[in-house]
Amino acid sequence: MALNYVWIAFFLVSFVVALVKLMFFGDTAIFSSVINGMFDSAKTGAEISLGLIGIMTFWLGIMKIGERAGMISLFARAVNPFFSKLFPGIPKNHPASGSIIMNFSANMLGLDNAATPLGLKAMKELQEINPVKETASDAQIMFLVLNTAGLTLIPTSVIALRLANGAANPADIFIPSLIGTFISFISGMLAVALYQKINLFKLPVLVFISLFLGIMAALYFWLHGLPPEKIEAYTGSLGGLVIFSIITLFVVYGASKKLNVYDAFIDGAKEGFSTAVMIIPFLIAILVAISAFRTTGCMDYIINGIASVVAACGFDTAFVPALPVGIMKSLSGGGARGLMIDVMKTYGADSFQGRLASIIQGSTETTFYVLAVYFGSVGIKKTRYALVCGLIADLVGVIAAIIIAYLFFK
Repeated sequence: MALNYVWIAFFLVSFVVALVKLMFFGDTAIFSSVINGMFDSAKTGAEISLGLIGIMTFWLGIMKIGERAGMISLFARAVNPFFSKLFPGIPKNHPASGSIIMNFSANMLGLDNAATPLGLKAMKELQEINPVKETASDAQIMFLVLNTAGLTLIPTSVIALRLANGAANPADIFIPSLIGTFISFISGMLAVALYQKINLFKLPVLVFISLFLGIMAALYFWLHGLPPEKIEAYTGSLGGLVIFSIITLFVVYGASKKLNVYDAFIDGAKEGFSTAVMIIPFLIAILVAISAFRTTGCMDYIINGIASVVAACGFDTAFVPALPVGIMKSLSGGGARGLMIDVMKTYGADSFQGRLASIIQGSTETTFYVLAVYFGSVGIKKTRYALVCGLIADLVGVIAAIIIAYLFFK
């Protein structure tokens, strides 16, 4: 329901602003620009969904091997002490727990192409135990919000873009991004826990937080001081090693259990194809609304308003040029990436604004995109408080990124 109101608001506000520009400022090209942008976004939405067919077909085929061989159940039992606290509605040893942990693992390593099909697989398994099929369950909301919180250990793509834009040390945002993404993740988890009255002060949750802090420290000591080219190479190799190890493990383990791994793969691949096609209308719906909002200049008005308020309060406004990245990141990952590159080109990759934009890009996630794709793939229409909690995580992540950037680079 929340997404429905947001969708309507995007179009209504965009139309009013475009009409005002036409009638009072003589902008005769505004409506044609909006329409062209919407059509382009609709085309992009279809291309993204169709582009997912191959990777989803492959990954859901591999997941089916793991499910039939019992590997997913092993993953579920291993993470059950932690996830049973966050997802009390998931039955013990249910395969959804294994899919959830694998999705989080792929996200942590910045492997977006691997994370999406794993996440859709987890959402489908959660839908199987959802008593009200059109309404998001507590477990689905927790899972989606933790995804939108964007827990990422290694912002590989951001480092690569900084390198391409001439940053002297592209990996200098590595530690700040780690801190920012962790704060965003914890804030999303706390927001949902408050809604669902989940007590997080339990040993498994505290152990997980301590483990994550330990991983951040280990990565820092491993990569600290290395040239950016080596950091990019090592992190890329680590991600590839983990994913290929999982694939090989599933196939070999399935074969050891006398499973026909080829037939299992084909059955899972069929599910991947149908899921990718189902996403198309939901993704197009959100992208065309975002395009209208952006093309009419509504985003610029929000940023300029924030800058005026900040200046009136006597605060430094150096962070304001990077804010569009944070706002756009909730709406469109591709749009946010483009804005980040624009900031780096305008102010310099090593400027405060360029580094802040990079930290925001590595610390937040595309809430509306994830909401549309994940819930759309299983037919969820009533999202309850999922959007609110996801936006809370985004807001905290952006604020944390700004504070961290000032601490590190100002």
